[in-house]
Amino acid sequence: MKRLVVLGGGESGVGTALLGKEKGYQVFLSDKGKIKEKYKEVLIHNEIEWEEQQHTEANILNADMVMKSPGIPDSVALVQKLIANNISVVSEIEFASQFTKANIIGITGSNGKTTTTMLTHHILKHAELNVAMGGNIGDSFAKQVVGNGYNHYVLELSSFQLDGIENFKPHIAVITNITPDHLDRYDYKFENYVASKFRVAMNQTKEDYLIYDIDDEVITDYLKAHPVQSTLLPFSITKKLDQGAYLENNNIKITIDNSQIIMPTTSLTLEGKHNVKNAMAASTVAHLLRIRKNTIRESLENFQGAEHRLENVLRINKVEYINDSKATNVNATYYALESMSAPTVWIVGGEDKGNNYKELFPFVNEKVKAIICLGVDNRKLMEAFGKMVDIIVETQFMSEAVKIAYKVADAGDNVLLSPACASFDLFENYEDRGRQFKNEVRNL
Repeated sequence: MKRLVVLGGGESGVGTALLGKEKGYQVFLSDKGKIKEKYKEVLIHNEIEWEEQQHTEANILNADMVMKSPGIPDSVALVQKLIANNISVVSEIEFASQFTKANIIGITGSNGKTTTTMLTHHILKHAELNVAMGGNIGDSFAKQVVGNGYNHYVLELSSFQLDGIENFKPHIAVITNITPDHLDRYDYKFENYVASKFRVAMNQTKEDYLIYDIDDEVITDYLKAHPVQSTLLPFSITKKLDQGAYLENNNIKITIDNSQIIMPTTSLTLEGKHNVKNAMAASTVAHLLRIRKNTIRESLENFQGAEHRLENVLRINKVEYINDSKATNVNATYYALESMSAPTVWIVGGEDKGNNYKELFPFVNEKVKAIICLGVDNRKLMEAFGKMVDIIVETQFMSEAVKIAYKVADAGDNVLLSPACASFDLFENYEDRGRQFKNEVRNL
């Protein structure tokens, strides 16, 4: 009996343990921290052996295969030991993909991947395909493969998940864009992070498809230097394309081989240029799967966006409060500030991952009237923006940040939470940060 050791007792870890057990592995799950009650109950109910708040090496180094949670870096001593002992260390995506023959759509990118994943899933579901959504969002991919699973999987893939693949191959891959993010995990080398994202296509053949933003120079430069086997389907909002999707007179035109569909951008419920691109990527997937144009259009018209992504919370005294807690890097905040059409009180800050704030300067000069820094260490923000706005304050409490914003904002203004940073200095995760923001706004 092969021994599968799972490191990390979160969503991907517990999902992998369940799938491993179903496939006849002897499974042991180990988490250095505490395992949430809901996951413990699943492990106990399924009689899976586990430990928490420690890694017992004797029970781990005897593995035939190890599935490592994406949150654990390769540089950790235990992982290095496993690699030195020639024990295969893979991600949940790699482990689960060997047990399904389903059509896999893998979506990655620095920003827009959650919205594109949700939108693609929404269209496929609307077309009545037997489809599930997983990966970096919702239920784990592994858990959904248990018990024969689905015919189609739409997976949001982070660079960390892609770092742990060997044979994983989506039939359709999407790269929304690539901008600096998570550089702390890539020796502060942008090219390492870019190469990670492109792993989504590394096992693809010409029978498979890569959908990507041809307006993104990082992507096009990488493709020139490192050609892939996949059939390329680019999308663009600036140039006309023979194959793929482009924008003309507010219409999205998608051509694959000799078949073309045209959709008005007026049918998009989501606003902003970046969402036109997300819609192009999702619609290209749908067109590839021969989903009817009317179905695609209806889906774009009734799609509700992702929570914590430019989410309108409330309007109080003619001030709009907007939750964009999911903006954990500068580029995401760039999109948020770009889409602001009124003077904005901007709540920013958190755990900085090597951010360069320069690209935000034009928007800050033009649109931001006050900045509220919400983080343990705000020095970098104070240095970057201190001279640009009249009001810049620091706080470490969401309640205080929202109260200050309420005082500073005038009728017709926006209050925008778009942190450009990770949330772990003050919050559990970006969802917790977004929920606290929404609660405090409702309490005003």
